[in-house]
Order: sequence, then C-alpha cells, then structure tokens
Amino acid sequence: MTGVIEVSREKFEELVAEALDTIPPELTKVMDNVVVVVVDDPPEPDLLGLYTGIPLTERGEWYAGVLPDRIEIYRNPICSICETEDDVVEEVQITVVHEIAHHFGIDDDRLHELGW
Repeated sequence: MTGVIEVSREKFEELVAEALDTIPPELTKVMDNVVVVVVDDPPEPDLLGLYTGIPLTERGEWYAGVLPDRIEIYRNPICSICETEDDVVEEVQITVVHEIAHHFGIDDDRLHELGW
C-alpha cells in the first residue's frame, strides 16, 4: 500500500448519499424506520459499518413505537484501507449495501455466499 487517502467528512457523507441513491427503488420503498449516519470511528477496530436494530424479517405486529434502526458507516477505517478516492467510492458502496442487507435480515454468512 502506498498511502492512505484523506476524504473530508462532507465529501464522505456525499459518497454515502450517492451509494444510497444506487439502491433500487423497489428496495428503498420497503426500508422502514432506519437511519444511515456517517461516524468517524467505530466502537471496535476493523469495522467499516454497523447495523443496529430489528431486521425487517424479525418484525411482527408488536413492532411499533421503537427508535429507528441505525446504520453507521465509519469514515476513518474505510479511508485507512483505500489508496485512491475511487477505492473509497467502491468501499463505501460495498459497505452501504452490506449494512442495508442486514436491515433486510441477510446475515454475514449469506452475504459472503452472495459475494459481498
């Protein structure tokens, strides 16, 4: 690796927004009670993103009045593994899709089977 790319918080937030815009409308239409935020540093090392909440597949009639699910995308770890801004764009896209998949109830094992 030749170096780490620096991406401003504002630019990184734009990249996350652009990645969200690539999610097919038929999926975004059924996403429910979820917020996506950029956070500089993860709560533990080696995380690029984190989904916290109750996946759509686990919600029942009891599901009401709860705080939104939270998807965090971690700026510093993503930038630290990338050498170019194009690498950051790609890694943000992968991470956003990965965490949204968790919102839909898809676990890490299945994501890896699918190539994510």
